[in-house]
Amino acid sequence: MRTCGDIASAARQLLLTLGLGLAGGCATFGGGPSLPPLLDPDSEAMQAVAPDRFKVLFETTEGDFVLEAYREWAPLGTDRFYNLVRHGFYDGARFFRVLPGFVVQFGLPGDPALTEIWSERRIEDDPVVESNVEGYVSFATAGPGTRTAQVFINLADNSRLDAMGFAPFARIVGGMDIVGRLYAGYGEGAPQGRGPSQDRIQEEGNRYLEAEFPELDYIYRARVLPP
Repeated sequence: MRTCGDIASAARQLLLTLGLGLAGGCATFGGGPSLPPLLDPDSEAMQAVAPDRFKVLFETTEGDFVLEAYREWAPLGTDRFYNLVRHGFYDGARFFRVLPGFVVQFGLPGDPALTEIWSERRIEDDPVVESNVEGYVSFATAGPGTRTAQVFINLADNSRLDAMGFAPFARIVGGMDIVGRLYAGYGEGAPQGRGPSQDRIQEEGNRYLEAEFPELDYIYRARVLPP
């Protein structure tokens, strides 16, 4: 587990962006040492159990879309997504991988300090209950047991992904036409293609994307809608 000093070092720039002081190594709130929830993945605030069903509004540069999550489909993934959304993790994130007829992928934060904190915060796999058909949403993985924060929206029937362990936890219920219009001109990411390198996004954040891939659409804000 990271010490207070470790977190403060990794997140110093993010704290400044949020307008928070470090108070001798850790931010202080309510009379005691604490950190904003996104900077403390082990905090109680980041471990909340998601509602059985909830909707999330994504306000983006292309327009708005809404997804609905279903905890019974993939409880571990749904809980992770719920906590990330309600604490603003996806705000400002680019849709860095948009492949027409396949997927839209996002979930690498604009601030590399936040990436460092969450890059190894893995959750176990959920059984695949639903299928990766058009409009359904799953976590991206690098193999078994590697889900962290990246998710993708299926733009076609990608049911072949089911056998690879990609477990849908949500589906788009409004604005799928907006999802289909997200900027796709850069193609597949490096090194397979000429699109953004995930390694560089993790190291440099939005500074890299704004300089080299300025046409990417992005999320202004994602928020859980009232029941």
